[in-house]
Amino acid sequence: MAEEARSTQVQVANARPDDVGKGVARISRKAMGELGIQPGEVLEVVGQRHTAVIAVPPSPEDEDLEIIRLDGLGRANAGVTAGERIEVRKAQVRTATHVTLAPAQKNLRLSGSAEGLRRVFMGRPLSSGDVVSTSVYQRPEGGGEEEAFRRFFNQQTYALQEIRLVVVSVVPKGIVRVDGNTEFELLPQYSEPKEVRRADVTYDDIGGLGNAVEQVREMVELPLRHPELFQRLGIDPPKGVILHGPPGTGKTLLAKAVANESEANFFSIAGPEIMGSQYGESEKRLREIFEEAGKKAPSIIFIDEIDSIAPKRDETRGEVERRIVAQLLTLMDGLEPRQNVVVIAATNRVDAIDEALRRPGRFDREIVIGVPDEPGRRAQLAIHTRGMPLAEDVDLDALAKSTYGYVGADMSALAREAAMDAVRRVLPQINLREGIPSEVLAGMRVCRQDFDNALKRIQPSALREIMIQVPNTTWEDVGGLEETRTQLRDGIELPLRNPEAFRRLGIRPAKGFLLFGPPGTGKTLMAKAVAREANANFIATKSSDLLSKWYGESEQQVSRLFARARQVAPTVIFIDEIDSLVPARGGSMGEPAVTERVVNTILAEMDGLEELQSVVVIGATNRPNLLDPALLRPGRFDELVYVPVPDEAGRRHILGIQTRDMPIADDVDLDDLARRTQGYTGADLGDVVRRAGLLALRGDINSPAVGRSQFDQALREARPSVTPEMEQEYEQLRRSLKQQGPLTQRPRIGFDLG
Repeated sequence: MAEEARSTQVQVANARPDDVGKGVARISRKAMGELGIQPGEVLEVVGQRHTAVIAVPPSPEDEDLEIIRLDGLGRANAGVTAGERIEVRKAQVRTATHVTLAPAQKNLRLSGSAEGLRRVFMGRPLSSGDVVSTSVYQRPEGGGEEEAFRRFFNQQTYALQEIRLVVVSVVPKGIVRVDGNTEFELLPQYSEPKEVRRADVTYDDIGGLGNAVEQVREMVELPLRHPELFQRLGIDPPKGVILHGPPGTGKTLLAKAVANESEANFFSIAGPEIMGSQYGESEKRLREIFEEAGKKAPSIIFIDEIDSIAPKRDETRGEVERRIVAQLLTLMDGLEPRQNVVVIAATNRVDAIDEALRRPGRFDREIVIGVPDEPGRRAQLAIHTRGMPLAEDVDLDALAKSTYGYVGADMSALAREAAMDAVRRVLPQINLREGIPSEVLAGMRVCRQDFDNALKRIQPSALREIMIQVPNTTWEDVGGLEETRTQLRDGIELPLRNPEAFRRLGIRPAKGFLLFGPPGTGKTLMAKAVAREANANFIATKSSDLLSKWYGESEQQVSRLFARARQVAPTVIFIDEIDSLVPARGGSMGEPAVTERVVNTILAEMDGLEELQSVVVIGATNRPNLLDPALLRPGRFDELVYVPVPDEAGRRHILGIQTRDMPIADDVDLDDLARRTQGYTGADLGDVVRRAGLLALRGDINSPAVGRSQFDQALREARPSVTPEMEQEYEQLRRSLKQQGPLTQRPRIGFDLG
């Protein structure tokens, strides 16, 4: 009996993404020793109610911390939240003879076999009233003690998605553990548990939002759960928070999660729903929601797409919208400090909201919910594939790297599309009229090819208005140009991959690079390679995409381009043939030409009031002396990078790259070809290789290889695009730019700037 009384106090912390839904809790070895339990044994968690989890060893970074890592289901089942100190003890467990489960959602209807449920919950501790997940422990990383509890989890899964079930009853009563003889009963529809607990959306269902979750918790959850803290300090708790960011980043999901974790009543307002046809009807509906929330406090009122019902009053023509804004202002001012009601609003157009709402005392803080970075995307993938049977060839880290610009909604769609591909593979093997055999369900796996196919169909929603691509060009695809390559790597790749090093030394990374040189030398190719190596998004744009005949539209396009680039940073913006977009100003009489207004906008964006963070602009041109001189100063295009015609060693490297996938005969000497192609650029050499291949096919469509004779003939037909005179002019231009500085250059067009 003495062993039953052994308990210890620990602080609740959120679970690692890989542990969510598995019914486990990570706890320090010191606490395990105090409780007399081993990894894999059942731990009883005592909060507002009791629940049971399987104890597993801590992560190396948690070894000395007195914490217990519980997922959202575990916290909801125990009635605790992150940060609380709770009691844990060794559980008294009996073998389950009968378990009754039901869907945890009212709108879900299920049917399944007892054998499938037994496979999923084998070895899992259960107690009446718990909400459990059909997630399984898929592929634990690491060895050693991780192997000690791997046996408690089976690699079979109940379905292609995670399903949450409520434990209606267990026999015998108390904490039980499932074994091979346990009988399962699955009720087809939702059954009200004895104790209502929210577990549909928790913080475990949110990933990739950085510190936004912590900001929302301190602004919303803390005053709702512990209002006495604010009373003691003599300050009013926050009344409202605005969540803003691109569509699909998880603003609504975060509001639901904080309501569930705060154990607060949740009132949702969608803009069009409160709009009434009669005079005063819309304001009346708004007042009723606030009154009901006050009666049922603690409450969270969530207003989705608030810009649609509370736009700027001086810009809207609708009288209804103006009255709603006035009513909302009055209602928020009427919220008593100790009423325990918080308003959360979500929008992706924060600048469209009336300014009177955006002040302390109404919406006290505006929190940006941005596009996730690579670790954030990895966390989101772990959430969306939580209940998915993944094949061994699926690498979530590689997927996270390749999903530039994807937000949470895109990740959800990606996982769903990949699962649908897996379903399509097995459909020809089954007869749907006869039902799906259990062995087919058990053998279903989502493989890498399914995700590759899904990636082709899912376009990142944060970048749908601009051309975005994931560069697949590496430095191995760029031949020669060693000096140019070093300049770009030091100037772009280094600060984008290691921004903290630049902050430590107090230096500013370069904002822009101008690549200039003869046509065909590989300027575009180098820009793609540097974006790929820096793990950055690559936005390629042309002057035709940005210039418009409508007054002011071109400047808006440029501003929108830079705004989107900031949202999905780190980003490389590549503007090809930039001389046609930003020529020297002062060449037009009267009203400024559209290109002059575009030049002004780009100057302001690159070195204006709003700082470019992790955004680099690369421009490419054949005629740098036509550009506006103001662009060619430090702070805008900091580095002028000359991309020359390749030398003999560079040409040999390029020929090796161009013939990498071409079967060439033994008599082909690439060193000799490199010597004979003086003045040829990378594009010219690519043309020579292409011509040689065509000549080989023209002679014999089944030709196994390309021989020396075809290359000789291709050289006779081809010609270098850069003449010695042109090369000499570019060399002189490079020397003059380097020696005199960009601001002393005189443009060939327009006025003399003095």
